[in-house]
Amino acid sequence: MSRLAGKVAFITGVARGQGRSHAVRMAEEGASIIGVDSLTDVDVAPYSMATKEDLAETVALVEKAGGKIIAKQADVRDQAALDAAVAEGVDTFGFLDIVCANAGIMPSIVPSWQWTEADWQATIDIDLGGVWRTTKAAIPAMLAGGRGGSIVLTSSAIGLKAVPGLVGYVAAKAGMVGLMRTLALELGAQGIRVNSVHPTSVGTDMIFTDDLYRAFRPDLESPTVEDVEPILRSTTLLGIPWVEPADVTDAIVWLASDEARYVTGVTLPIDAGNGVK
Repeated sequence: MSRLAGKVAFITGVARGQGRSHAVRMAEEGASIIGVDSLTDVDVAPYSMATKEDLAETVALVEKAGGKIIAKQADVRDQAALDAAVAEGVDTFGFLDIVCANAGIMPSIVPSWQWTEADWQATIDIDLGGVWRTTKAAIPAMLAGGRGGSIVLTSSAIGLKAVPGLVGYVAAKAGMVGLMRTLALELGAQGIRVNSVHPTSVGTDMIFTDDLYRAFRPDLESPTVEDVEPILRSTTLLGIPWVEPADVTDAIVWLASDEARYVTGVTLPIDAGNGVK
């Protein structure tokens, strides 16, 4: 368990879900962590964001895994806060090798013409703009360190294959592919690899919401996860309703490690065959 020994990783959305999974696993693999999370609810998201208690639990889990972590409250819409978190982390750990641009939201599922300006702006600003700001904060430190490195952007299966009802989310996740490819072109000569991962539904608070259940089963007054699970299963070739955060973590750790030293500019699906169904 030392595939990332001596490396430093910057992870957004670290307080729970996929971000927490990435942080704990990277710590187990020998990395030190710089982690941020907004810890503030977003009006257009039909679920609560992570809390200070969630972030504290991530810190405890990373430390239990034998890792070191600097955890800060920072919204990916706030460039100054991201810059400050990276600066403190680099000042403490000495350099930066890995970036996991993981933070994001998913708004309610409604036809595109029913989206409000607020829905669109917040989704694009967090899910695409926030990823760009994350890389903007991190890249100068990576270049200054002269160690190369790996940047992984968390997109979605529907960043490669659109679905109805999530126009801003789809646009942001698809736009992330263009951002990834541009960064890969710009940073390859400096030994910095840039890739994106594209999970199908992931078993986190983002999908376990009454709003999503109603969108999938409008015929029921109070649908539950059990009511929508067969529909989600039908979207994958392998017949699973969702992947777990650890499944995404496995792919990201590989992309961050030297095992993927010649992999860059790649869109990596973790979708149980969703993209070809």
